[in-house]
Formats: sequence, C-alpha cells, structure tokens
Amino acid sequence: MKSIVKAVVLFIMIFSLGVHVSCRRANQEVYDILIQNGNIIDGSGSKAFQADLLIRGEKIVQVGNVDVSKVEVKKIINAHGKIVSPGFIDSHAHGDPMSTPDFENFLAMGVTTIFLGQDGSSDQNISEWMKKVETVKPAINIGTLVGHGSVRNQAGVKINPEPSNEDINQMQKLVEDALIQGCFGLSTGLEYQPGSFSKMNELIEIAKPVGKHKGVIHSHMRNEDDQTIDESIAELINQGEMSGSAVQISHIKVVYGHGEKRAEEILEQLEEARKRGVSVTADIYPYNASFSGIGLVFPEWAKPPYDYQEVVKQRRADLVDYLNKRVKLRNGPEATLFGTAPWAGKTLAQVAKEMNKPFADVLIDDIGPKGASAAYFVMDEELQNRLLVDPHVMICTDGSPTMRHPRAYGSFAKIIRYYVREKNLLSLEEAIHKMTGLPAKTIGLLDQKRGLLKEGFAADVLIFNPEQVHDKATYENPQQLAEGFDWVIVNGKMVRSNGEFAKKYAGKMLRK
Repeated sequence: MKSIVKAVVLFIMIFSLGVHVSCRRANQEVYDILIQNGNIIDGSGSKAFQADLLIRGEKIVQVGNVDVSKVEVKKIINAHGKIVSPGFIDSHAHGDPMSTPDFENFLAMGVTTIFLGQDGSSDQNISEWMKKVETVKPAINIGTLVGHGSVRNQAGVKINPEPSNEDINQMQKLVEDALIQGCFGLSTGLEYQPGSFSKMNELIEIAKPVGKHKGVIHSHMRNEDDQTIDESIAELINQGEMSGSAVQISHIKVVYGHGEKRAEEILEQLEEARKRGVSVTADIYPYNASFSGIGLVFPEWAKPPYDYQEVVKQRRADLVDYLNKRVKLRNGPEATLFGTAPWAGKTLAQVAKEMNKPFADVLIDDIGPKGASAAYFVMDEELQNRLLVDPHVMICTDGSPTMRHPRAYGSFAKIIRYYVREKNLLSLEEAIHKMTGLPAKTIGLLDQKRGLLKEGFAADVLIFNPEQVHDKATYENPQQLAEGFDWVIVNGKMVRSNGEFAKKYAGKMLRK
C-alpha cells in the first residue's frame, strides 16, 4: 500500500511541475521537448503570442499549435502563464571556459551565449583555443573576437607607437587569419596598453579584413570621460567608415556626464553616422559603476614604458597631486570600491582610514597601477537610462564568473526586474529583443539561425515568469545568482530544470 501511495505522490509532483514523459506510439516521429501553452516572445521585437514550441535534437521544429495525439514527445513542459523566449546573448563578456566551464552566473540570468575576446585581448592562438573550448564542452555557447592588443603583441609591435608598414601588414594578416578561423570580429581596448599606443592609420588598416568578412569592431574606446567621449566616438566611427566595417561601442557610458540631454547629444552623433551609411551600435550594462584596473586613475607617465619605481622616486609630489585630482574628479575615494583581495568590498576611503594615511599614498605605496581592480561610481542614472532604451543599444554584462561586480551576476535579470517591471522604461518585448534578436543580428548569429524562436533555429530557450525574476547581486555581495529563470535549454538540452543545474553541458564553440 505504501508503495502505491508513493507512486501516486511522485506522479502528482511531476505533473505539478508541468513535465510529462509520453508513451511510445507506433509509426510516429519522436521529439525531445514540447513546451505547451506558453506566451512566446520570439526576440524580434514583435508582440507576445500564445503557442506551443516543439524541439527535436538541437533545433526548433515547430512554433504553433501542436496536436499531442499526433506526436511522440519525450518531455512536455506546461508553460501556461509563463514567457517562452530565446536564450539571452551577452555581446560583451569575460571568463575562461577552461577554468569555469559551468558559467552558472550567466545561466542563472538566462544567458545562453556569450562573446569573449573583448577590450583588445584574446588568445594568441585562436584556432587552438577554440579546439580547447570544444573539448571542455562549456555550459553555454561561446563566440569570440580577436583582440587588437593581442595582435600587437603577437606581431612584436607591443607598445611601439609607430609600427612600420611591415608591422601593420603583419597585424592585418593576423586579424584576417583569426576571422577565417571563425572570430566574429575585432575588439580594441584603446584605453589600455598596448592599444592606447595605436593611431588612426593603424586602426583603419587592421580593420579592413573585418569589413571584408562582414564582421564587427567592438571597441572599448580611447576615453569615456564627458569632455572627450565625442572624439572617441568619432575615432571609432572613422575606423568603421574607412574600413567598411560595422562598429559597436562597448559598454557605452559617459563618465562625469549628466542628464538626458547629454545622452541625446551622444545618440545624435551615432545617428548622423548611420545616415552616412556606417553601421554603429552599442551595448550597455544596467549599473552606474564601472569596473576596471586601478591603473585608470594613474597617469600615463607612471605606466609602461616608464619605470614606475623611478617615477615614484623622482616625481612623487607630481604623482600625489595627479592622483588627488583624478580620484576627486571621479567622485572621491568613497566612490572607488575594490574588488581585489585583501581590500575587496572596501572603498579606497575605508582602506586609507584603516591604514591611517592619505589615499594617494595608499595608491602609490600599497597598491600601484597594477595592484587591484575596482568599481567606480562615476555615472549618472538619467543619462545612462536614456542610452539604454535607445533601439540600437543592446544589453551586456562586461562580467565574468569571478568578477566582484553585480553586473556579472545580475545584468539581464535587472533589465526585467527594474527597467520593465518597476520603471516601465521598456516593454518586455523590447527588453527581450535587446537581449536576443538585436545582438544576434548585429554580431552575425542570425546567419547561423540563432537568437530568435523560429522554426529551424537553434533551440536556446528560456521559460520564466517575469514577475519572479530578481537580480540578487549587490556591490557588497556581488556573486549572488539571479532568480526566476528556472527552465533553460541550450542547443535542445535542458541545462536548468525547475531551478536546478544539470550536470551535463550543452554549449558550443560558435564560429562565424
């Protein structure tokens, strides 16, 4: 009797989750997953509609009404009252598939595809790196860009501000080879070394293969400060216009800028370029603190090729003065929150107080330009919100599984929780388009039938109740998984079921 009761209870539990396993019927094709009664938001920006979604292998084979009496399905999920959408695409992410192949931070917020090789940095042997990723079989799909800074190092140019024609030709060849291997484009990190040493002629020449292969240039631009960002954008647009390549502003922001009017000026600059035929887009993360190495607050003359210790010895007073002005311009030491041990979770002001010394001395003697990474509270919410809602701007994290910034664990969930549900700045359809169809179109995934819920497209699928989506990550406790995306399918495989992560991974190394 007890065994019968247990069986009945188990059946009820399974049924309550909306998951069923069908019986085999003669002479019928077998399908893997049927999602019934969901509200489909297909990623195109179109309005939601109610339909079933049928999956076989790695593909979506039907979107519409499915007669269950005529098909055999291994698993049926009742999505009544829930949204069914494409898996989200992170156009600018970081991480190492070899060390953290599970990428739970991304899966937990509905991300099924990320793009690495950002900010000018990528593996110098792209082909071998791609093979290693395939061997690892990560939990999510991974695409990559080739990094300009890495190409500079590989060509032996490094921090040389005047590469020869032969050097530039070598870099151009390395970029083209990487694109042929399957990179989706080129990334530049012009605020960082060695990219900061490059000039316009070099940037145009190395981008020509990107235009030839219809890739995209993703750029961490030369300077994001309010007084110089217009010039930085103009430089990127010029690079795209002269090379015939599409361009994307990485993590668009205006440091020290304020107000919606300033955002409108930036967006108008981008629209003017589009009128001239330049394809220009941007991505953004929904937080008002950036995250980068502490070297951003140090002057160029205290970083390579200059000898830091010699600079401290010979020009300490100048360095103290520079750091005091620079940090105070960036809203003071209270606005710099460290993400690196032993200072992680503390502001520069707190560290200075604990050490009983001026913050400039802490930076010079205890940290140095390469000693830590930090979050910097330097952005204006009204300005950033206006940039975010622009139809040419998509969503990214600029984060990794190991990063101590909430954007790495919360970005995509926050878009739904805050921008859709609480502030009504975006409709759910608009938000999902920014996280699926828009990046797929921009980067080149639509050609591979990814990023939309359509027949023949890859089965990267989410099932969720938007009212239950929450970003839990905070600046104080940034590595908390998002909630609400309890059903995640990657390439037709259920990798998260009822909130539980599967042990088998289904991600792929994507090649353009």
